[in-house]
Amino acid sequence: MNYKISRIAETIHASLPSSADPDHEISILLTDSRSLTYPDQSIFFAIRTRNNDGHRYMRDLYDRGVRHFVARHIPDDMASATDAVILLVPSVTRALQDLARAHRSRFDIPVVGITGSRGKTTVKEWLYQLLSSDYSIVRSPRSYNSQIGVPLSIWELDTDTTMAIFEAGISLPDEMTALQGIIKPNIGIITNIGPEHADGFTSLRTKCDEKVILMRDCDVIIYNGDDRVISEAVSEACIPAKEIAWSTRDSDRPLFISAIRRHRETTDIDFSYLRTDGSVTIPFTFDADIQNAIHCLALMLYLNRPADITASRISQLAPVATRMEVKEGVNDCLVIYDAYTSDLNSLQPALDFLNRRRTGRRSVTAIISDVMHETLEPQRLYREVARLLTQRGVDRVIGVGEEISANSRYFPADSRFFPSTSVMLSEMSADDFDRELVLVKGASRFHFEMIAEMLEARQHETVLEVNLDALVSNFNLYRSMLRPTTGIICMVKASGYGAGSYELAKTLQAQGAAYMAVAVLDEGVELREAGITMPVMVMNPHVANYKTMFAYRLEPEVYSFGILREIIREGEKCGITDFPVHIKLDTGMHRLGFIPEEIPELIDLLRRQKVVRPHSLFSHLATADCPHLNSYTEGQLKLFDSMCAQIQSAFSHYIMRHILNSAGIARYPSHQYDMVRLGIGLYGVATLPGGEPAGLRTVSSLRTVIISIREWPAGTTIGYGCRGVCTRRSRIATIPVGYADGIDRHLGNGGMRVWINGHRCPSIGNICMDACMIDVTDADCQVGDRVEIFGDNVPVEDLSDVLDTIPYEMLTSVSTRVKRIYYRE
Repeated sequence: MNYKISRIAETIHASLPSSADPDHEISILLTDSRSLTYPDQSIFFAIRTRNNDGHRYMRDLYDRGVRHFVARHIPDDMASATDAVILLVPSVTRALQDLARAHRSRFDIPVVGITGSRGKTTVKEWLYQLLSSDYSIVRSPRSYNSQIGVPLSIWELDTDTTMAIFEAGISLPDEMTALQGIIKPNIGIITNIGPEHADGFTSLRTKCDEKVILMRDCDVIIYNGDDRVISEAVSEACIPAKEIAWSTRDSDRPLFISAIRRHRETTDIDFSYLRTDGSVTIPFTFDADIQNAIHCLALMLYLNRPADITASRISQLAPVATRMEVKEGVNDCLVIYDAYTSDLNSLQPALDFLNRRRTGRRSVTAIISDVMHETLEPQRLYREVARLLTQRGVDRVIGVGEEISANSRYFPADSRFFPSTSVMLSEMSADDFDRELVLVKGASRFHFEMIAEMLEARQHETVLEVNLDALVSNFNLYRSMLRPTTGIICMVKASGYGAGSYELAKTLQAQGAAYMAVAVLDEGVELREAGITMPVMVMNPHVANYKTMFAYRLEPEVYSFGILREIIREGEKCGITDFPVHIKLDTGMHRLGFIPEEIPELIDLLRRQKVVRPHSLFSHLATADCPHLNSYTEGQLKLFDSMCAQIQSAFSHYIMRHILNSAGIARYPSHQYDMVRLGIGLYGVATLPGGEPAGLRTVSSLRTVIISIREWPAGTTIGYGCRGVCTRRSRIATIPVGYADGIDRHLGNGGMRVWINGHRCPSIGNICMDACMIDVTDADCQVGDRVEIFGDNVPVEDLSDVLDTIPYEMLTSVSTRVKRIYYRE
C-alpha cells in the first residue's frame, strides 16, 4: 500500500522538512541497503544494531536514487544531500514498529500469530497451503519474525487481504510486548517451548511466559495441552480466550487425539473435537511434523472447514524446505537452490541472497516456476515478477510452468519457457550454463531438485554441509562478550577451517566483522576476486609476488626483520607509501614475532621508511585454554602491554592492538584492546574445559548415505585384513566415504560411531580409500538413509579425541573432493 510521506512523518512523530513534498507516496520500507529495488518508492530506516549501523549506508542509497530516510541523526556525508527528506526520531526501530502498528490497525480480518521454539515457519506455510483457497492470505516472508522482520511482514497487508499469518520470535525478555502490539493476533498458536534462543531467560517457564504475551488479545489459543509448562503459563496469564489445548491423554480436552498410527510414509491421526469424531492422514511420520499438523488441524476445526475438505487438504501437505543452499555448479557456475515456496512474497529475499553473491565476472540466470499469489491477476503478477528480476540484475530467465509460459511476453526476448520440468531437462543440459550465478527457485510440485542436481559440479553422496546461520549465531555469541567498540578479526584461513572461505567471508562481511584473516596470499586473492571488499590480513605473507599483495590491498603480518625489509624493498619499487602492516610480537608462543630485545631496532627501521605504516600490534596466547597455566598467560599479557607501549610511544598515529583468540575472549575480557581474533570458536567448537562458552552451534556437518546393507552370520570377517569380525548375526552397511575423503584410518574397527536414524553405529573393519563399513544391527535403516560422520549429533571432538588430536585437524582434513553445500535456514 502507498502512504504519503506526510502521513508517515505524523505516524512516527517526526517533523517533515519544509522542502519535502508532503504528497510523495511511499510503498517500500527498506532496512537493508542491498535490497533496494525501486528508489523513488522507498524509505530507508537507518537502524543501528549491535553489529552494524544503517546510517553508514544512507549516502550510498542517496547516490542510488533514494530520497527518503528515517534516522537518529544526519551523517556528515549527507550534509550536501539537500534534497533528501530525513525524518529524525529517537529510535529508528521504534519508528518502524509504530508505522507497522498503525498500518495493522486498519485491518479487521483474522490474524494468526504463531510463536514457539520450533515449527513456526512450518505451521505458517502449512496453514497457507490449507487455507489459500478460502482466503487471500498475507504471511511472513521466510522467518521474518523479529523486532524488524515483523513490521516488514505487517507492511504487506493491503485492501485485498482477508487473512494474515505472522510468526513472532524472541530471544530476550521484554521483546514480545512490542510484537504483540504490532501483530494484534486474534488467533494464537504456540508450537512448543524448547531451549532454542533461551540464553536470555532464566528458565523455560520465563521464556514461555514471555511468548504467551502474544496471546493476550486473542479470541482463541491453540497449543499442546500435554505440555505442562505451556499449560501453566497460559492458565496463569488469565487470558479471556477460548482454548483449543489438544491432548493425547485427556479425553476431556476440546481436541482429543485418540490415536496416532505411523506407517512407512504416512501417519493416521484419529481425533475427537467437541465430541465429534474424525480422522486425517498426513504424509509425514516424524514427531515434530505430527505436532505441527495437529496445530493446523485445530485451526481448521475452529474455522469450521468441512471435514472432507480438511482431510483432503491435510493429506496433500507438502514439506516446507526452509533451507537456501549454495552449491558449486558445472562449468564454473555458482548455484543457489531455494525450495522455499514460489510466490512473489518469497522472491525478494531470494534475490537479495543471490545479489550478495554476485561477482563482476558472472552473469545471472533465474530459473523459476509458476509463481503463486493470493490476489494479483496473472498478467499483473508476471509483469511485476519480470520487473523485479530486471531490477535485480538478472540477465536470463528460464520459466517452467504453463502459467509463466503464457505470460512470457513480459520477460526479456532471450528468455526461455517450458511447460514442465521434464520438458526443460529434455531440451536443456549442463552445457547451456557457463560461469553464471544461477538461482533455482520453484514450487515443490515442479521438483526443481532435479534441475539443481543437473547443475551440481560434483555428484557425490558425501557432502560437507555448512550452516551459515550457525556461523552468524556463533559470531554474535562472541560479539555479546565484547564491548561495542571492539572489532572482530574472523579467521578464515585453511579455506575457512575446511568449510570454504568465500561463502563464510561473504556472510561475516555482512555481519560487520572488522577483518578477515587468511594464511597465505593466494587465499586473500581468491577472496578479493570473489567480491570480498573488507580488510584482509595475511598471516604468512612470505611471497614472491608482492605486486599482487599491494594491488589487492592484502595487509601482511610482519614477524621478522627479513620479511619487513623485503616488503619495504618491493614497495619502494612499486611506489607504495603508508601500506598497512600488522606487527607480530613474540610474548611467549615462541613461534614467530619480534622479541623485546628487538623492539628498538624495529622502531628505528619503521621510522626510517615510508612504504609501510604499522596498523596493528598483536601477539598470540599459548595457554589461553589452559586454566592451570593462568600465570603464563598473565605474563604474556603483561609483556604485550609493555612492548606495545614502547612501540606506540615512537609514533604519532594510533596503532591498534589485539591478542585474544577464541578462548581468550571468554577468559580475559579486560584485555580486548581494539580487536580480537575469532578462530575455532566461530566454527562451533568449544575452546574451554566443560564445553564453554555455552550456546555455540555446529557449523560444519559431514554427511553421506548408505549405499548397501548386507546381513552376515556371527564370525564373518569384514574388510581388508579380516580385521572386522561380526560377534553376532549382523547387518553391515557400506557408506561411500573413506580416507581419501578425510576419514583417518584409525577411525576404523569401532574408532568412530556415526549417527543413523537416532542411533550411534560403530565402524567395523578397516577404513578403505573410498568407503567404510558400519555395523547397523541395532538401527532401523535402509539403503539411501542419511549418515552423519560429524555434526549436530556427533561432535567433531568425539573423532579428534579418538585420534588424540584437535578438532582443527578433523575439520581441515575433509578432502576437496567432498562437495560443500552452504545453506541458510
